[in-house]
Amino acid sequence: MSFSDYRTALVTGASTGIGACVVERLVKQGLTVHAVARNVERLAELAERTGCVPHAVDITDTAALEQLTDGLQIDVLVNNAGVSRQGTILDADAFAVDEQIAVNIQAVLHLVRLLLPGMVERDLGHVVNISSIAGVYNFGGNTIYHATKAAVHTLSRQLRVDSFGRRVRVTEICPGRVETEIFGRLLGDMEEAQRRFYDGYESLTPSDIADAIEYAVGTPRHVNVGHIEILPTFQVPGGLEFERRAD
Repeated sequence: MSFSDYRTALVTGASTGIGACVVERLVKQGLTVHAVARNVERLAELAERTGCVPHAVDITDTAALEQLTDGLQIDVLVNNAGVSRQGTILDADAFAVDEQIAVNIQAVLHLVRLLLPGMVERDLGHVVNISSIAGVYNFGGNTIYHATKAAVHTLSRQLRVDSFGRRVRVTEICPGRVETEIFGRLLGDMEEAQRRFYDGYESLTPSDIADAIEYAVGTPRHVNVGHIEILPTFQVPGGLEFERRAD
């Protein structure tokens, strides 16, 4: 198993949901895991529970990312942090654009910029990017989120080109609906989000996504699992609409 090749990992969005679950899995696999998030209290609890190394850092602060990664040798990078806002480009404000670009793609690009060269130099490493079905399918709303996750989708493929000839693996995890706090933050009401998006649905859980990441990282070193699309059985992406107009 390739976990024996790796010693360290860095996970963003690590304080809750998918990120926290992935931290737990990687620690159990024997890696020293650097857990990155903004919530100091949750990071402290995670560190106490798992033994990870907590870093209370805002990933939209590029200087802070540079300081964090300076001198760090990271074998497995999991770009998990993400945000979303409701609405289409027709009603988006400047903050919705800037925040989602900063978290969903800018921070990902900077972390790859900072850590991938070391992987290439050592001829060993694994980048795991969490995208979304929103990056490969079009459906109503959340336009900026779609655009940023599509960028993550393309970047994931490009990183394989950039690191060609080296033993650096890149995996894109492309989930459908996962029961996390993202919809609660989107609505500003966790209880309402639970009722609207999760109650009565068989959604994915953070553990399901951690399973996929554990599988991809754990495959033999000559195997690169490039893309995993994982959805609830009852969720189907895509569809076709045709507006009928008399004029």
